[in-house]
Order: sequence, then structure tokens, then C-alpha cells
Amino acid sequence: MIREYHRPQTLDEALTLLTRPNTVPLGGGSLLSAWTTDSISVVDLQSLGLNTIKKQGNNLEIGATTTLQQLLEDDNCPEALKSALKLEAPLNLRNSATVAGTLVACDGRSTFATMMLALDTKIQQTIFDNSKIDSRILNIGDFLPLRQSGLITSIQIPVNIKLAFEYVSRTPADKPIVCAALAQWNSGRTRLALGGYGKSPMLAMDGTEAEGLDASTSDFVLRSAQAAARNAFHEATDEWASAEYRSDVAATLAKRCVESFL
Repeated sequence: MIREYHRPQTLDEALTLLTRPNTVPLGGGSLLSAWTTDSISVVDLQSLGLNTIKKQGNNLEIGATTTLQQLLEDDNCPEALKSALKLEAPLNLRNSATVAGTLVACDGRSTFATMMLALDTKIQQTIFDNSKIDSRILNIGDFLPLRQSGLITSIQIPVNIKLAFEYVSRTPADKPIVCAALAQWNSGRTRLALGGYGKSPMLAMDGTEAEGLDASTSDFVLRSAQAAARNAFHEATDEWASAEYRSDVAATLAKRCVESFL
């Protein structure tokens, strides 16, 4: 139950409000609108101007209150990321759910969070500590396991890279039982993230950089990605699938992702 509603006009004001007990940020409202017996105060972030998308060099800076649909429709959004966004939520929810709220509340079946992990996303947080405001930048791999407190103000992803996304689900519109997101930089650095299980997506591989990409390098990346995918899901059994099934499927999806780059 929401007992108090605040709509600050500045980031400083929002941070001050968020230091109060049982006070949480309100982005798109797709999560806080769910029924709860808890009594909370909310700080609406709509007036803070955190819903912009800007391309800065080889990176895309995405404001925290940018909706999933807004990102999907942006000209700079990679096609593979668009595919992951469409699976994250139906259109009505994508129009309200924010990128920050989705990351804070995600579980292992989140296709958006899986893609963000593959992209080695940087998270900008602003915190209010000991009467002073400070900021920090976290790697998403450090953020997802703990979901550190602080107000996310933006996330940053690279856009000058190869990106692939593959998944398997019960129906085309269902959340995946297994999904794979692969990002490859011009240097040859390759990151493979897997989703479909657990409390958050997992990073299966972050390959070392190579001096140029040739046939032998691509074959090494392919074999490494398949092996990493199999190993990542060796204990991933739940009500949806067995670990053996997930391991086999993950290796196949990783192979498809790598082959899409060739």
C-alpha cells in the first residue's frame, strides 16, 4: 500500500527523500502497482529528465527511466537487443517498464538483463551518504548479484560491436527456458551471457582480446563458447527443464550466435 507520493523536481531532492525509511523510487510503476501489504512511500522520478537516449561516440547512454519500448524504437538500438526486448514483456508493459526498474527486479529469465550482461553494461548510480551526494559506476556483473542500493541514473552500452541473441521457449512469446546473448568487440573480446534460470543471468565467457579475427580464431571462439555454455548450466535444474537439457541447448544456442558473426 502506498501511503505517501512525492514528485521531486531535482535529483538532490529525490535522493533526500529516498533516505527516509520504507521509501522507494517509482519509475514506470509496473512493479509497485502490484498488490502488496507493505506500507511504503514512493518517489516519482518522472520530472528528473532521466528518460533520454544519447549516442556518445561508440556508446549509447540510456537514462534510467527510459521505457523498454522507447529503447526498442530508438534508431541506435541493435537488432539483437530489440529481439530480447520484445521477449522481456508485452507491449503494454514495455510502454511503462523502465530500463533501471527492469534490471533491479530481474531474475534469471530476463532477456533484457541477459543482453545487458553480454554487453558489459556500465551502471551509473547516485547515492546519498553521510549528508553528501556521490556517484559511482558499476559493471553490471558486479551489480546483478547484490543489487546494491542507490539510485540508478543511467546505463551505458557499446554499439560498435557484433551482437547476437538466440533462445528456446515453450511458445514464441514465452520467457525463454534458455537464452544466449553474445557480444564481440573489434578487438576480438567475446562475452557470452546465458539466461533462463536462477536469480539472475550468468556470464559464461569473457574471452581475451585477439590480434585480428581469422578462421582459426573464430573456430577457437566457437569451441570455447560451446564449452562455456555447457559448463554454466551443469546444475541448472528447476520445474521448467533439467540441467542436462539446458546444457545441451545452451551449447547449441552459443554455436548459432558465433556462427551468425561469420
